[in-house]
Amino acid sequence: MKIKDLVKYWDKHARGRLSRDAYFMALSDQHHKRLEKLSTLYPMKSSQDLIRDLVSAALDELETSFPYEQGSKVVAFDEDGFEIYEDTGLTPRFVSLSQKHIQRLKARQIESVA
Repeated sequence: MKIKDLVKYWDKHARGRLSRDAYFMALSDQHHKRLEKLSTLYPMKSSQDLIRDLVSAALDELETSFPYEQGSKVVAFDEDGFEIYEDTGLTPRFVSLSQKHIQRLKARQIESVA
C-alpha cells in the first residue's frame, strides 16, 4: 500500500491479523502534532492505529522502491521473447526474510491457541 492510498484505506474498515508484538517509540514534537491533526480528521481511528497504518504503508513502499539488480540467471521471458533476469538486489532478500518472519509469527499464534 502506498502512503497516498492510506486515506482511502482509513475511510473503510480495515481487517487483518495483528501480531502480539508491541513497539514503543517517541515522536518529535512536530510529528506528534501532525499525528494529533490526523487523529482529528479520523476520530474513529486511534493514534496507535494511525501509526500502525503509516508504518505498514511505508514498509510496503520501501519494498517496491528497492532498485532492481540484474543477476546472471534467466528466470522468464517477456511477451516479446526477451530474457528476464533474476533480481539479485534487496527485494528478493527482503521478501524472503518477510516470509520467514511471517511463518514464525503464525507458529507463535498457533502455539498460543493450543
